[in-house]
Amino acid sequence: MATPVEMPKLGNTVEQCLLVAWHKRKGDAVCAGDILAEMETDKATFDLTAPSDGTVLEVFFDDGAMVPVFTNVCVIGEVGEAIEEYRPKTPVASATAGTASISSSGNAPAAPAQPGTAGVAVSPAPDGGADLAMSTPRSNGAWFATQPATPPENIAVPVGRMSPRARRFADEHSFQPSRLPGSGPDGRILERDVRAQLASTQPVSRAARSLMDSGYEIRGAGTGVGGMIRTSDLVPPPVRFTGMRERIARRMEESLASTAQYTLHASADATGLLALRREIKASPGTPDITINDLVAFCAIQAVLEVPAVNAELIEGRLYQRAHVNLGFACDTARGLVVPVVHRSEELSVAELSGRMSALTTQAVEGTLGADDMVDATFTLSNLGGLGVESFTPVINPPQVAILGVDAITLRPVRKSDGGIDFVDVIGLSATFDHQVIDGAPGARFLNVVKEKIASVQSLCSI
Repeated sequence: MATPVEMPKLGNTVEQCLLVAWHKRKGDAVCAGDILAEMETDKATFDLTAPSDGTVLEVFFDDGAMVPVFTNVCVIGEVGEAIEEYRPKTPVASATAGTASISSSGNAPAAPAQPGTAGVAVSPAPDGGADLAMSTPRSNGAWFATQPATPPENIAVPVGRMSPRARRFADEHSFQPSRLPGSGPDGRILERDVRAQLASTQPVSRAARSLMDSGYEIRGAGTGVGGMIRTSDLVPPPVRFTGMRERIARRMEESLASTAQYTLHASADATGLLALRREIKASPGTPDITINDLVAFCAIQAVLEVPAVNAELIEGRLYQRAHVNLGFACDTARGLVVPVVHRSEELSVAELSGRMSALTTQAVEGTLGADDMVDATFTLSNLGGLGVESFTPVINPPQVAILGVDAITLRPVRKSDGGIDFVDVIGLSATFDHQVIDGAPGARFLNVVKEKIASVQSLCSI
């Protein structure tokens, strides 16, 4: 019997994944465990593997498709077996779905993109407005606005069919567009439509045309003779987000839109931290436990003491978690990745350090397993190594808290006799969801973290 292969759900908040590339195609023989395709979420990439031996009878999506979780992506079985019952019923748009690309002259008519296929990317308009600018790739990697076909009739466009931005653009350029196919809903004329027609009717210098072909866009009226567009009238093309960058941006936007976040700042005495770190470095054979590892261990102990921060708010319901699954932010070449140390409260400081080090290496190399990036209940983000003394970490929903670790600085402290002493302190920036944790409980948690860090030498057994 044929076996469908689903897009797995990796975490409570993951609703869809990017199908980056197929490793196996229709007709290929596979064995259980073979890598079928590379997938990507807003956190990292993972491999989709074959659940059984057989032949790939059909793949339902092309490279670049955004596929909802629990949707069949392909079918494995014996040649000749029926597969239609497994075919997804709802069309799924590509991650870069849009209109058809244009020819080198910029005048090819648009055609609708097929479900699940890669077409043109949709990116925000350069000035950040509501209209979307369709972009299509050039062989050199640049992106430029897709131009609709030049209208055959010179008939003015009715004002009511133009979007406000399109009308404003036309007014700014003293340009009355003639009839042209609108690319907005119900044929509405968008700014990109007017911009494209203006570019096709205005005189353009040869140098400016070359830049426009590589993605540069017109800003303002032409300053040359007779309104000719010159190179000085152009601006560089917009930067296109990568798949992971786009999803990180979307997750951060959703986080701020769906939670009531506030941040508290404090500092903890780092004398013991620095002394313990020196002791570790001076002891041959001792695991290389870093300042970040020690702070993470202290944070876990604080979470155990104040369990209210170790919770998830999902669809209006608060779930208290029994184990501290510690997520920690990693900066990689592909963007922010958050590996997870599951049941971190059961580990010694040396075991925690080893696990975090191994996960960090995998995150940087892009080899993290899917299970290593899900189910975090509390997150740690450390920018202290980059010299940051205070920042506002953003919660990763459905979590309700995140602890930011700042730089260690020297600070004057008044002594009991009235004199001044200088003490090393480490900054802490904790963000909470006010829907769950009020200001006073948040402050009490931060004070517990401070106490744990100040007493780290007695807390940690090296």
